[in-house]
Amino acid sequence: MKQKRVGKIWLGSWLLVLMIGSVSADKVNDSGDARWAEINTRNEQLKSNLDWFFGGKSQRGWSLYLPLISTLIETDQPLGSKEFAAALTRWQQLRGLPATGLLNQETWMKMVEQWQGCRSKDRTIPTAEKLHTVSGTEFYDPERPLELRQVERETYAAYKRMVSAASRDLNLSLDANGMLPASETYLKIISAFRSPEYQQKLRQQSPNSGRAGLAVNSPHFTGRALDLYVGGEPVSTKDANRAVQVNTKVYRWLVKNAGKFGFIPYFYEPWHWEYNPQAAKHR
Repeated sequence: MKQKRVGKIWLGSWLLVLMIGSVSADKVNDSGDARWAEINTRNEQLKSNLDWFFGGKSQRGWSLYLPLISTLIETDQPLGSKEFAAALTRWQQLRGLPATGLLNQETWMKMVEQWQGCRSKDRTIPTAEKLHTVSGTEFYDPERPLELRQVERETYAAYKRMVSAASRDLNLSLDANGMLPASETYLKIISAFRSPEYQQKLRQQSPNSGRAGLAVNSPHFTGRALDLYVGGEPVSTKDANRAVQVNTKVYRWLVKNAGKFGFIPYFYEPWHWEYNPQAAKHR
């Protein structure tokens, strides 16, 4: 009797997983309301309670990354909708993950892996000829020292095209030269090229920042990484600050459109964007 009971329990659990895993985005209908409600209830819990580790620090939840998640799974429907869960299920299926519609530890870390995999591993320091010195008016801090206002030339050209498009879509003001005026702070450059020596100095000044805060082998060495103002405190990784940033119209525009101009996000820092046109094509 005991063996039969265990067998029935195992078979029932297996069938439940199979039912959830077999749902596709094309088969969302009212008959599965109870199942979708259960999935969405669990996702609502996971968005705040999922424990994970990144950058030398313990992390909790994934609610800060919802704009990136929605773009990744190709849906504009909100978390809590059947369509969101179905889109996530399809994304899981395409990557060989259990297609449960649950954004659990395995699925979340696969997303992080994909975002991080798009980032360039090249840390070649550009020669002086490949760097363009940007006007102080294009920086969030117009008094930033000259040597810290340099951007790799192709990256700067792409940035200018992106700012022009964003200004049209978001009604940001530009001056007669197509530059962001002093009165506009959104999308201004906070930081661009940083030498290894300067990066080491920053790490010495902030010894508790961790790898997620100040990289040892920074993409800023290349002049192709730009920190852009998207709201809140410019470069604070505190959750409360990032929660402000990821909800600004500028950040959400970047998530949806920056790839068209060759820029990819660093998922952990809403302000950090890297020029990697080849990776952006395949996002």
